[in-house]
Amino acid sequence: MIEKEERYLHLNKWLKQKFGERVLKICVDGGFTCPNRDGTCGKGGCIFCSGQGSGEHIKLHDIEKQILNHLESYRGERANKFLVYFQNFSNTYDKIENLKKKYDCAFVSEKIVGLDIATRPDCINEEIVALLKSYKERGYVCVELGLQTSNEETAKAINRGYKNEIFTTAVKLLNKNGIDVIVHIMIGLPNENLKDIEKTIKFINKHNIQGIKIHSTYILKNTKLNELYLKGEYNPLTLDEYIEKAGFVISHLKNNVVVHRVSGDAPKELLVAPEWNVHKKLVLNGLEKYLKEKNLFQGKFCD
Repeated sequence: MIEKEERYLHLNKWLKQKFGERVLKICVDGGFTCPNRDGTCGKGGCIFCSGQGSGEHIKLHDIEKQILNHLESYRGERANKFLVYFQNFSNTYDKIENLKKKYDCAFVSEKIVGLDIATRPDCINEEIVALLKSYKERGYVCVELGLQTSNEETAKAINRGYKNEIFTTAVKLLNKNGIDVIVHIMIGLPNENLKDIEKTIKFINKHNIQGIKIHSTYILKNTKLNELYLKGEYNPLTLDEYIEKAGFVISHLKNNVVVHRVSGDAPKELLVAPEWNVHKKLVLNGLEKYLKEKNLFQGKFCD
């Protein structure tokens, strides 16, 4: 639960309570692609996705090397326990035997205490969930699902590639197998307003969700969203607008959902706008100040 001095349930404190000490993540590129990029359900990906950073021809020893390099650097001294976070694109989108080989590579050290798998709801099925469940014998397992919005029209506009019912089915399947679910939402999507955000949070609150990542909508080079921006058809939120909407999300969110992040981290070399996105402390401190000034806290307005 949220401690008295906090405004929302922070991931780092939740992990410390669960594992008894500090736990950090090691971000790994597993060489995955996405059904929304290879033509299975669409091409080009979501309009905000640059498509860079994918290692589609990555070898198994490269996954191990990424983890070991992290542990052997100064970053490996910052904690005794780590979760391996398969981050790039849809990390359950492969043949089951390939998935097992890649996930097995994560456990190259006793410091690894679990898996964090980012993917899409339409890349979740019984066989994949059974595989993920098998790793619970070796540590903690959670799955991150990119919802972004519950507005079906916005979903089409951003080329999400699946309907809300697919998300619900995936969540129920993961729930059934005792695997924690972290949902991704985005604030500032094209043509969305506060009412859309409210509907998205109500939709999420109807599901058995254990965590949330709140992302700002930023514009990257070589994306469809950048094309809209250059044409004057899309403008990103200001920092103050984003903080106000993030505060709305937190105050309307169930109070037992762990908040994994409150802003997205754009690659600096690819960022077009907004400039404030690269200043993470501005967002964190600004949100904290806003919540205190408005006397807002997680779950305050949750039905």
